[in-house]
Amino acid sequence: MLLYFEDEAVMASRLAAESGLTPVAVLRHRFPDGELKLKLPPQLPERVVLLRGLQQPNEKLVELLLVARSARELGARHLTLVTPYLAYMRQDMAFSPGEVISQRVIGAFLAELFDAVITVDPHLHRVATLGEAIPIPDPIWISGAPALADWIARERPGALLLGPDEEAGQWVSQAAERIGHDSAVCRKVRHGDRAVAVELPEVELHGRSVVILDDMASTGQTVAQAARLARAAAVDVAVTHALFVAGAEQALHEAGVGAVWSTDCVPHASNVVAMAPLLAQALHRLTAG
Repeated sequence: MLLYFEDEAVMASRLAAESGLTPVAVLRHRFPDGELKLKLPPQLPERVVLLRGLQQPNEKLVELLLVARSARELGARHLTLVTPYLAYMRQDMAFSPGEVISQRVIGAFLAELFDAVITVDPHLHRVATLGEAIPIPDPIWISGAPALADWIARERPGALLLGPDEEAGQWVSQAAERIGHDSAVCRKVRHGDRAVAVELPEVELHGRSVVILDDMASTGQTVAQAARLARAAAVDVAVTHALFVAGAEQALHEAGVGAVWSTDCVPHASNVVAMAPLLAQALHRLTAG
């Protein structure tokens, strides 16, 4: 069975069709004081999959707690969380005394609730594997970069793939290798606690088609800086997670960006790549294992 919330019905329908799971909506009611009432089927099969993306995560983490604990009482013996976007992964160390390491806390929280976790391009910095962030035997991490690469190859044949900073290098190199395109990565230069600049790599951009590729865009400021510097080229943007806050897309277009493309891991008008087939493959691997 695939449990889902109504605001993710489109992704749930696609995932159910690809995986062969029976989709069932979690009924959700909000009381006037803000508390939630959730309702699951009265009897669950032994293996249950819950789909919940964790963009705007705080209330959704409460939903995970309520659903997972109740699902065990209703018959579920194995719970898998499919979360196309995994929140709270960026804070992986304390930069000053007393800072909460949210990756460690949320990772342990998910490990207590679920037997398996499947996600897409988690934003990991200083840990090598997803298992270090979520301490369960085999958390599964798939990437949206290959599917975005295929889209770019069709829309912008021969384009240079450009990472807006060093952290994007892993996705850029993976995509470039898949489609045989050139690639390069910008460098962040920190001038103080709050002043960060982007430097272009030493590569000829004049007259070229450039696609800036990254795992996520939130405020879009780093991508916008890279786009301004690459104005000699025609610049488009492709991201796995379109987390765009208010004004982010406008900032990108003002910086000279043409098209903005994303996967459907986070619902957004820029979605062009469906991840359900790859998520279903991961579920099949998990079941087979």
